Amino acid sequence: MILDVGFETMPREDLEQVQMRRLQATLERAYYNVPFYRAQFDKNSILPSDIKSIADLQKLPFTAKQDLRDNYPFGMFAVPMDNVVRIHASSGTTGKPTVVGYTARDIRTWSELMARALAAGGATRGDIIHNAYGYGLFTGGLGVHYGAEKLGASVIPVSGGNTKRQIVLMKDFGPTILTATPSYALHLSEAALEMGESFEHFKFKFGIFGAEPWSEKMRGELEEKLFLTAVDIYGLSEVMGPGVAMECHEAKKGLHIFEDHFIPEIINPDTGEVLPYGETGELVFTSITKEAFPVIRYRTRDITSLNPEPCICGRTHIRMNRVSGRTDDMLIIRGVNVFPSQIESVLMEFKGIEPHYQLIVDRKDNLDVLTVLVEVGEKLFSDEVKVLQDEERNISKNIKEYLGVSATVRLVEPKSIARSEGKAVRVIDHRKI
Repeated sequence: MILDVGFETMPREDLEQVQMRRLQATLERAYYNVPFYRAQFDKNSILPSDIKSIADLQKLPFTAKQDLRDNYPFGMFAVPMDNVVRIHASSGTTGKPTVVGYTARDIRTWSELMARALAAGGATRGDIIHNAYGYGLFTGGLGVHYGAEKLGASVIPVSGGNTKRQIVLMKDFGPTILTATPSYALHLSEAALEMGESFEHFKFKFGIFGAEPWSEKMRGELEEKLFLTAVDIYGLSEVMGPGVAMECHEAKKGLHIFEDHFIPEIINPDTGEVLPYGETGELVFTSITKEAFPVIRYRTRDITSLNPEPCICGRTHIRMNRVSGRTDDMLIIRGVNVFPSQIESVLMEFKGIEPHYQLIVDRKDNLDVLTVLVEVGEKLFSDEVKVLQDEERNISKNIKEYLGVSATVRLVEPKSIARSEGKAVRVIDHRKI
């Protein structure tokens, strides 16, 4: 379902005209209202009027998360506080939280984009959406909520937690769309089985999963255990929240970026060089419609690539491939770059393995040591010790062959790895402690 046929199917040359008009207005707003951006422009001897094409964006410096923290809490806002109707913030687990603001128009824009995203993921006004994203300072819950209401669907604002109660509501209310992090969705399926229920008997058609990287193997697990079609949604609070890009359920091959609101680039994360379509690098966004909190060439730290090929769904917006990891949660093990999602892809090839794992990194005798904890199903765990040891060796061998890094694999009993109601904690790096 294409919700906004005008913008979502617009010819590229017409779309670029819209982008340029909106970009110029955004640059003017940022330059004259945000001291940080004015200083950056002046430092590089650039005026907003110097940007006359999308390619000219490359003349501008990048914005990084540390810049947002340095201007904590409201220094990046481009409007007075009496025009800000909503404030969200990141968790701040690695420093001060990043704070974002929204005008009333920003909220309307976000709601419309989330409605588009939900529609691309299979939702209609006749659906009931079980929203298990967290409500509060995290943008996920309220982003989906407003989008669902804009779409005209019914929304159950259940948030995260109270897992058993969620299963009861699923059974009693009959929701047809599930929105959650993929790790929490799998936790819900486990909880249902413990309660003598099964998603097979629920009414879900589609699951819209995001807020953490997940692999194609994980899609298979989600669809098998939840009896629905799983699609990927992308966003980050600094750029807007969920709804920056969305996978269409027709193709399930990359996420359409809503380019009438965001201009994407892919750069070499080490040099900052802009890379051509198809090459993998760090995703960078410039917002072109946000009033309260515009971002210019914001480095997301997410690793992906852009695909300009036409999609069978009819949308002309460029697609970003699934995020494979982040430059700031990438592990470097003895000189080898390793992302959790790469480990996950190896694990999912083994039968009897559950999609719950944790990577623990230590340093012993000045060498990095990687241990991979992996849950196994009840059937495999009940096998004799030798079978488990053989499987550990096989997994370790595949990790070495595919990723070029040695890892000690430990198969652990079911449900022994802590569950999260939000983003799963995949990495514990003791080298940073």
